[in-house]
Amino acid sequence: MKRNKTVFTKSEDVQRERYLVDASGRILGRLASKVAVYLRGKHKPCFTPQTDCGDYVVVVNAEKVKVTGKKLKGKLYFTHSGYPGGDKLLSFEKMIATQPEKVIQRAIAGMLPHNRLGAKMFKKLKVFRGERPEYNKWKKLEV
Repeated sequence: MKRNKTVFTKSEDVQRERYLVDASGRILGRLASKVAVYLRGKHKPCFTPQTDCGDYVVVVNAEKVKVTGKKLKGKLYFTHSGYPGGDKLLSFEKMIATQPEKVIQRAIAGMLPHNRLGAKMFKKLKVFRGERPEYNKWKKLEV
């Protein structure tokens, strides 16, 4: 009886693509889940869970991302400075006004593995306010 062997992709054998995502008018969660799939490499037939098979992704126009429902005022982000009484709660409305890059980064980071492999995948993500002409030659990714 002949059996097929399982093929495991090695990180050095992966062909990495470069994608540009425009966040203008996109819903935050849907954008984040699509980008997380491309960072992990789950869209490729050679996907292997224990290997970094993902592509490079740049997100532009981070300040124009949307949320649905009452999340504009109801969604809260928690940070702590490490000192007693050093905790802060910021609403989505304030975060998108001051740090729109962090909003998208935190949404995507929550959808990646929470280990060293996830940290390696996260390094292939860049998020910017406004347009970045130097990335216009990259493939456009429709979300």
